Amino acid sequence: MIIDLTDTTSSEIASALLKARRNAGSPAMGMVGTIVVVVDEASHHDAMKAANEAGREHPSRVLVAILRPGRGASGLDAEVRVGEGIPGEAVLLRLHGDLAKVPESVVTPLLLPDSPVIVWWPGGGPRVPAEDPLGRLGRRRVTDAAATRRASVDYNARAEGYAPGDTDFAWTRLTPWRALMAAALDQYPTKVTGAEVTAARGNASADLMSAWLQSRLKVPVEQRNSRGPGVTAVRLFTPSGPIALTRPDGAVATFSVPGQPDRPVALKRRTTSELLSEELRRLDPDDVYAKTLACMVERDAMPADAKKVAETARKSTAAKVTAAGKKVVATKKAAPAKKAAAKKVAGGKKAAGKKAAKR
Repeated sequence: MIIDLTDTTSSEIASALLKARRNAGSPAMGMVGTIVVVVDEASHHDAMKAANEAGREHPSRVLVAILRPGRGASGLDAEVRVGEGIPGEAVLLRLHGDLAKVPESVVTPLLLPDSPVIVWWPGGGPRVPAEDPLGRLGRRRVTDAAATRRASVDYNARAEGYAPGDTDFAWTRLTPWRALMAAALDQYPTKVTGAEVTAARGNASADLMSAWLQSRLKVPVEQRNSRGPGVTAVRLFTPSGPIALTRPDGAVATFSVPGQPDRPVALKRRTTSELLSEELRRLDPDDVYAKTLACMVERDAMPADAKKVAETARKSTAAKVTAAGKKVVATKKAAPAKKAAAKKVAGGKKAAGKKAAKR
């Protein structure tokens, strides 16, 4: 059921939601939270679709706020959707004029009582999410650094203004990568001397991955550029050889550990709805993300030469592995000669024995 409201109020929208639920035959609310989506007119359709798909796992009330500040008259238009394949409820809000400067006054009366609020900015997000008028309403504040230009993402401000509940889809995309690299060191405990992250130029996830590795392993981490898509490889350099996770096609990765055969790993690039679903599963503060932001600030302050120390570790590991390979090859080549010499000595002893017997 779809109800269009023009020049309306939050009270009328709440009444329309109640009416729509009753007409749909479900007067009771079975939703677990409210998702507030702050988006522009051009991308609101995709954002609402992703939020509704995530709602299949977490039924929620989705409030999509399109802010249109300007010199025109203040006003509020809304579109209420209940049913129509939507697991929860969806309300499209268009705020005009001065009303767009105080969106919390419209959104607050529509929040579900006694339930968590997740605020999501698909188009990048504010400089400090916790200080945004709508961000203050959220228990979880989700931004997406990949949706904006790299130069406009101020990680120094995000680190300084970090508040429990802040997160970013650039960080969420790294969950399977971080899980696999942690599992590799659990299965193959060894000393890591350096690391390397390869990704498309300007990839925000690669920046966070490098900072996470450096903060956890206390080793230099170097970033390299590739054609993508996204992050294409992560390597940990060890005395025995590199532990590598490479994904050149964005779907299937190859997991390599020294002394073991390579293994294929399903590591496809996830959709926006899958990323949002992951954030809805866990609403407690992400302390690891906070520490990674702090480490990223430290990396930005490092001189360029210090960031390339990992190159030394990579070359050192490669040299050791090459030397070990040459030693094995030399041993294999020397083996036939040793066998021939041993046969010659044995043959000589046998001939001497026969001569002695004839005498």
